[in-house]
Amino acid sequence: MSIFFPPSLRSFEPKHICFSTWIDHLAFGYDLVTELRPGLTVELGTQGGLSFFCFCQALKENHIDGLAYAVDTWEGEEHAGDYDESVFHKVKQHAREHYSGHAYLMRTRFAEAVDHFDDESIDLLHIDGLHTYDAVSEDFATWYPKVRPGGVILMHDIHGRLKDFGVWRFWEDIEADYPSFGFRHGFGLGVVQKPGGEKPRGELLGLLLDGDETTREQMRSFYVHAAKHLDSVRKTARMALKPGAAMANQAG
Repeated sequence: MSIFFPPSLRSFEPKHICFSTWIDHLAFGYDLVTELRPGLTVELGTQGGLSFFCFCQALKENHIDGLAYAVDTWEGEEHAGDYDESVFHKVKQHAREHYSGHAYLMRTRFAEAVDHFDDESIDLLHIDGLHTYDAVSEDFATWYPKVRPGGVILMHDIHGRLKDFGVWRFWEDIEADYPSFGFRHGFGLGVVQKPGGEKPRGELLGLLLDGDETTREQMRSFYVHAAKHLDSVRKTARMALKPGAAMANQAG
């Protein structure tokens, strides 16, 4: 693999952190948006907003003229569990304070939101709703026509095999039918590019979708280490904020 030094290693520091296994994919999410420069991003299933605000941060910091829509009821479901109104209010507040020009929240069900988007209008679609086989296959079929040729679809938890999760089964059904790539860490993240489109693939998608198996394994390893790097940066920052840390550093 040629030298790959993406923007997440140069300047990315996540500004919104909450509990989610998506935390292992933040560096990739930031790099993907930076490369794609999507005019329209739609996320199905947002809850605390970890992945959504990663996309928004990439839009803002890289001066991308794009809009991002988060579609969710913020009422919880059998996989995400039940939660109170505070989750939605925190997401709403963060969106208003940091991404008023980019982020829009659609508090509704996926099937009700789909008609608000034109066919072949979405550049980046992230599917992360109910994880049963039937639910994810319906989400994919319903929203696929809304993605532009050459656009990218992300599917979270393609390796999660707990409860009645069925994303892994659906991923096995479709990965050979599309240009695709699967990350295995952090419960897995699938990357699909809709065939067609006029623009050639950028460096990141080229390595994932066109690379040989050695290159693809190197990219998987790279983003495992990128996740560990961001985790180390966060831990260092937390330590620096602890009472007495500044005095201890000065004394040392």
